[in-house]
Amino acid sequence: MPWLLLATAILLEVTGTLALRVATTGRRAWYVVVALGYTGAFAALAATLAAGLPLGVAYGIWAAVGVALTAVASRVLFDEPLTAVMGAGIALIAAGVLLVELGAEH
Repeated sequence: MPWLLLATAILLEVTGTLALRVATTGRRAWYVVVALGYTGAFAALAATLAAGLPLGVAYGIWAAVGVALTAVASRVLFDEPLTAVMGAGIALIAAGVLLVELGAEH
């Protein structure tokens, strides 16, 4: 259950961030989606922590997956750059989160 809650938190945060990009282009109604996305994301993260997932693991995964999904979605939706260097950075973030997760098991 904590993993489902964490996935929900990540998807809501990415939705809020993508909506923020749209809202800043003059479509002010999208700020409602931003607020709901971020509020829902933090509520789902709180529920994730209450369900027993350690903060370092939950936040690390949230940050890494959020960065990766946002970068890919920004490329698809807004035609923003996604270079090989950015891909390498995303891979390094993922590797770092994996190390945090493995270290938390001790």
